[in-house]
Amino acid sequence: MDANGQVRLRHGDEEVRVHTPDPFPLYPGETLYGKVTPLQVVAPNTALRLRAIRDVEIEDKGFNAGDEWLFKGPGTYEPRVEVQVVEIVRAIIVKPNQALRLKARRECTDSAGRRRKAGEEWLHREVGAYLPNVDEEVRETISAYVLTEKKALHLRARTTFSDNRKALRKAGDEWLVTIKEAETHIPDVNEVVVGEVPITTLTSRQYAFVLDPVDQKSGKNQLGIRELRKGELSFFLRPGERLESGIQNIHVLEEDEALLLRAREAFKDGEKIHKPGDRWMIYGPTDYVPTVNVEVVEKRRAIPLDENEGVYVRDVKTGKVRSVTGQSYMLEPYEELWEKDLPDVVEQLLGKDATRDPAERKAATAKARDRTRVATYRIPHNSAVQVYDYTSKKARIVFGPDLVMLGPDEQFTILSLSGDVPKRPHVIKSLALLLGPDFMTDVVVVETSDHARLSLKVSYNWHFDYDRNNAATATKMFAVPDFVGDACKAIASRVRGIVAAHTFDNFHKNSASIIREAVFGKDEKGEIQNRFVFSQNNLVITNIDIQSVEPVDSRTRDALQKSVQLAIEITTKSQEAAARHEAERRDQQARGRLERQKIEDEGEAEKARISLLSLQAQSAAVESTGQATAEAKARAEAAFIEGAAAVKQAELQSEAELIKSEAKVAQKKAKQEAEIAHQTALDALEISKARDLAEIEASKFKSIVDALGAPTLEAIAQAGPEMQAKLLGGLGLQSFMLTGNDNPIGLFSSY
Repeated sequence: MDANGQVRLRHGDEEVRVHTPDPFPLYPGETLYGKVTPLQVVAPNTALRLRAIRDVEIEDKGFNAGDEWLFKGPGTYEPRVEVQVVEIVRAIIVKPNQALRLKARRECTDSAGRRRKAGEEWLHREVGAYLPNVDEEVRETISAYVLTEKKALHLRARTTFSDNRKALRKAGDEWLVTIKEAETHIPDVNEVVVGEVPITTLTSRQYAFVLDPVDQKSGKNQLGIRELRKGELSFFLRPGERLESGIQNIHVLEEDEALLLRAREAFKDGEKIHKPGDRWMIYGPTDYVPTVNVEVVEKRRAIPLDENEGVYVRDVKTGKVRSVTGQSYMLEPYEELWEKDLPDVVEQLLGKDATRDPAERKAATAKARDRTRVATYRIPHNSAVQVYDYTSKKARIVFGPDLVMLGPDEQFTILSLSGDVPKRPHVIKSLALLLGPDFMTDVVVVETSDHARLSLKVSYNWHFDYDRNNAATATKMFAVPDFVGDACKAIASRVRGIVAAHTFDNFHKNSASIIREAVFGKDEKGEIQNRFVFSQNNLVITNIDIQSVEPVDSRTRDALQKSVQLAIEITTKSQEAAARHEAERRDQQARGRLERQKIEDEGEAEKARISLLSLQAQSAAVESTGQATAEAKARAEAAFIEGAAAVKQAELQSEAELIKSEAKVAQKKAKQEAEIAHQTALDALEISKARDLAEIEASKFKSIVDALGAPTLEAIAQAGPEMQAKLLGGLGLQSFMLTGNDNPIGLFSSY
């Protein structure tokens, strides 16, 4: 109001009016903003985040525009136009083994009274409800890691700080928290959880090498150091530590086992000094745990070898290779198994000859040979194998049956023989040279003097002439690599030359003698010899078999076929005539025997018919007698069965009537008992209901009386007469009398 009582408006301004005792009018120019709303009640563990939109003073505290603060409950908030409600802040419940990660929005003081800079983060660890301040931002709720005897926590520092155990941690430092330090751990804001580390347990028969172990005094990793830890032991791997080859078992050596060791660095083992790189072996039976200065190269076992088995051993110092056979052998410290390479053809031949079974032969070919084992070959009976030693430049011949074992510098001589018919070179690959006697077959095409070309299929019997005790003759057998092809070519050349001097007709009649003369020749007496010897390799041809002679020319072949067919036809016709006469003679004899047998069979049939009729009459009589007897017995049995059935039926009917009557009586009795029980239960329910209603009414009346109280009831009882007395006193009446139908006489007096 101004001095004249006129209303002055604050245009654009607002005013909040709360719980006014009297109604108020809106003056001209005033408008109601919104509706009449109840005041906001702030519950416990909640607060209102307020912001001043203009300078304001509240409870002797001055706030500038933009300042924020909390109105904490429980309480009723009275709004002001200078203050804006930003949000409702609810308290966060911090449970055991939990913490709140907080961040300062601006420089402030936390709940513990510490000054915090803008952007700084910290943890609130107190259990209970926590209401964050306006300058604090809740980033997350962090749960504690539970540590056990078998689990530890691997941490890394983000920045340099002091942890909750007052230990100084520099940026990048890593450490473990085990159950010895705490049962639970809540990572600080400056800590990064790298992971959980399980415990490493070693039994009494285990050990492990730890690389870069942590020094117990300084707490730093000793880079490049190996530490041996033997069981029984349990430990956590510290940050930076790692196991070399994991947990290893103690080496238990049997009697035929040994360990090959190598010195990693110079050290003294008892009275013996080992230099770096020294190799030595420890033999069983014993158990062994290597030290940090020793490296276990390998575990070796004695190689059991039969008399016909062996291995190739190489000395790593000198490079010399030798073979060890027929004994159980343990490699020396500076020895190793050596692999002997054989040509692929030899490998295939060794696999094929290992077994005679085709399935086993295929499996043996597919399976790779152990190249460290001495290569062996079982020489078949009556055969020989040549082995060449490239070191001594000498060859040795081994006759079968025997087992040849290759030395480190020896190789088999591979035979490449001709095969098939006609012979083709390089068909057969073999390690063993068969000594015979044997045969080989070839096809030779020759031409006679009258230009008839013939194809001869010839087989030769052969063997080698040798002396096992004479090395020169034995070596001579391998002088010709392909003795089959060489012999066949030489014999074919001789046959072609001699056949060319005879006509076809003459050769066709005397082919065997002509070919034998061509191959073997004649002696001084003019007789054909029976041996043809190849001096190069002592191969002896002992016999020639001409299996077939076929003309190559088609016309010659046709003429020969016609002549052969005519001879066959004449022979066939003569054989047919003789067979026909013999067949007719046998036919007449068979007919006579058949007629005689027919007459005899008819007589026997008549005798059998008479016997049959007699037997039929006897069987008919027996049949009629048996039928009558059976019918009489059947009728008697039927009558007996009918009588027994009638008696049984009567008994069953009586039992059924008895059961029905007993069932009706039991049913009627059960029904009556059920009705009695039902009526009894209904009566009991009615009685219980009436009793409960009475108790309820009594309890209700008692509750009403107890609630009103004795003074109240007394006041109610006295209220009517007192009111009447007061009314009479107000009228100035001392006494009066009222009469009526209900109350004929009533006297009242005021005292």
